[in-house]
Amino acid sequence: MARGILLTANLPQLQNLIKRDPAAYKEEFLQQWNHYNSIRQIFQINPDEQAQHFRELVTFISQVAQCYPKETAEFPTHLSTLLLENYGTLVPDTRKTLVQNLVMLRNKDVITSIDLLKSLFPLLPRTTSSTLRAFIRKTILSDIRTANIKSKNHKLNRAVQAMLFNMVERGMEGEVQGDKGKLRATSGPTSDGTANNGEEAMWAVILTKELWRKRIWTDAKPVSIVALGCFHPVMKVQSAGMHFFLGSDEDKVDSDDEGDDRPDVRSLHHVHEINKTTRSATKKLRKQLTSAKKKHFKKPDISAANFPALQLLHDPQTFAEKLYDLLNRYDKRFSLEHKIIMMQLLSRVMGAHKLCVLGFYTYIIKYLAYHQLRVPSILVALAQSVHDLTPPDVVTPVIHKLAREFVHPGVGSEVIAAGINAIREVCRRQPWSMEEDLLEDLIEYRKSRDKAVTAAARGLLQLYRDVNPGMLKRRERGKDAAMGIAKGTQPLQFGHSADAAVDIDGLALLEDHLQQQRAGDGDKMEEDEEAAWEGWDVESDSEGSDSEEWMDVDQGGEDNLNISDSEDEADKPSGSKPTGADADATPAAAPDPDRISTLATTKILTPADFALLNNLRLEAAQKAVETVGGSKHKRKLATLEANKKAMLTGQSADSFITENDILGPRKKIKQDYAARVASIEEGREGRDKFGSAKGKKNKEAPSSSTNREKKRNKPMMMIIGSKAVKSKKNASLHDKQRRLRKHIDKAKKSH
Repeated sequence: MARGILLTANLPQLQNLIKRDPAAYKEEFLQQWNHYNSIRQIFQINPDEQAQHFRELVTFISQVAQCYPKETAEFPTHLSTLLLENYGTLVPDTRKTLVQNLVMLRNKDVITSIDLLKSLFPLLPRTTSSTLRAFIRKTILSDIRTANIKSKNHKLNRAVQAMLFNMVERGMEGEVQGDKGKLRATSGPTSDGTANNGEEAMWAVILTKELWRKRIWTDAKPVSIVALGCFHPVMKVQSAGMHFFLGSDEDKVDSDDEGDDRPDVRSLHHVHEINKTTRSATKKLRKQLTSAKKKHFKKPDISAANFPALQLLHDPQTFAEKLYDLLNRYDKRFSLEHKIIMMQLLSRVMGAHKLCVLGFYTYIIKYLAYHQLRVPSILVALAQSVHDLTPPDVVTPVIHKLAREFVHPGVGSEVIAAGINAIREVCRRQPWSMEEDLLEDLIEYRKSRDKAVTAAARGLLQLYRDVNPGMLKRRERGKDAAMGIAKGTQPLQFGHSADAAVDIDGLALLEDHLQQQRAGDGDKMEEDEEAAWEGWDVESDSEGSDSEEWMDVDQGGEDNLNISDSEDEADKPSGSKPTGADADATPAAAPDPDRISTLATTKILTPADFALLNNLRLEAAQKAVETVGGSKHKRKLATLEANKKAMLTGQSADSFITENDILGPRKKIKQDYAARVASIEEGREGRDKFGSAKGKKNKEAPSSSTNREKKRNKPMMMIIGSKAVKSKKNASLHDKQRRLRKHIDKAKKSH
């Protein structure tokens, strides 16, 4: 009897014994289970009564639930129902205990991931505790990531994506109210009885973005969830979804959850003043303050758009039309910042998929003024929306508006440069939108005294020398353009496409390079070709591909393809270049422009070959600039370098432009904090960390100067107020005599 009372009163001891021998202590567990059921009924009526004892029982049963699966089959349902139905009446400690025990049951495989996530998802928008919210968020992400480590868990992913989609879809019928984006009261309460203010949809977008960023979800379904969030009535949900496609993290997900990463400076100082001051505590405080300062001045990375997500959009034309309709309908309700975000997203979708939303150009005209706030971002959005399939008659009024507002003597040089650069970027994508008279007026600004205006006008002139020199006067066409017109070369009209490509630019350079390698060491080249696909192969998603075999092809017959890379002259194509001494006859920097390489018809080019081809083209362009010179070769070299840089960053060089492309070269402006710190650090290079090197370099035994030596070099005005000078000045005659006698005696002893 005493033993039973002791065991039932000491739950940790009973828990330990049950884990060792569940069958021997089943009666004691059933006694606690019955006690739990009675306490649970009382707790549902009055949550404040016996709350501590109830939490202890819940923790105990969660620890041993896997030992008695039949008896505790309904236990996870009890916890989930209690959390979802009575969350508002529970005290914070009870909420935290219930959530932690649900996670424990999942870790012990008592419940599945889907059961756990169904209980945790509704809690995110309802909890007010930043600690609990961060714990729930971390649990959700880690559980989904763990389930997809070895292979994609499609069942779990489909279930979670359906839950997230429903979270976003609820509340979509509301109407936007002002910049805050709150729903009207008529939108109705949600299933938990609270008004829908977009928190549920916001968390769905946040979690989807995080799973995409961690490369757990990479298909079109998470993109569809975020795309739906772009049209949510709540403005902060719209902003979060749009920032996902723009590739920026400026939207504030949850400032409370990031509190651990951003220390409070005031609280750090307060704790340091209260606690005992020690050297280690002061050093720790200084380190925390330095870290907080770095995070404060750290800027978000908004340099590149989320191009894969833009490409995975389902029905981008409908997405763009709905986005424009939302922008046009609520133009007076949205703030300027939010409208610019919508313009940027709409323009990038239009440029990436070559869409035509003609109403956008009529809408954006009213924002094309030099005094408009954030006008560089608006000009960037305008330029990105234009492409070669945009009708020229729609873009021509926009160019006229830019010329009237930005390019005239009544504005500053920076405004003129920005206007001409914007016109150049638009015309680079659709050259037929420019008129000859306007082009003639704009290129006259190349005679300006301002460097930025001159560069902008010359850029516009060079653009039309390349794409349509017939619109220029004869003296402005340049040598190459004039020769092209003399040969009868004409630009393609709007709607016409170029002829089929017959060669790859620079492929002759690669062919010559491979032939030189083959002449030097053919065996090594074959090994390199076999290893060229390493790191470039795409994994197959199909199952059972290992069982597939190659089909045998007859060796004979006239239709047999010859794809051999033999060194014999008989196997070489007729258009290939000779090897050996003949290969060096033509320099690599100046290949024959009329030569058509047949390398692509005799060899399967690997990604490594294309990378080598780009490097060879870049080397050839550099040699051409060094030997021949000229602006044509310099422009080609700059274009190749820009393409190489764009390939390294993972986006096309012509996909998106920045505000710097619109503003052009500017005069030196005031540096920001990061630039000033970089300049200071650059000036400190090669310098000792502390103190002066005066005494350390000029002495046999390196040491710093003494305080007395430093005192001698101080100016009088710095020490005139010191105690030593004042005491000497106000000393009595007796004190002066004593000081003088002391000095004389010391001098005699030294001699």
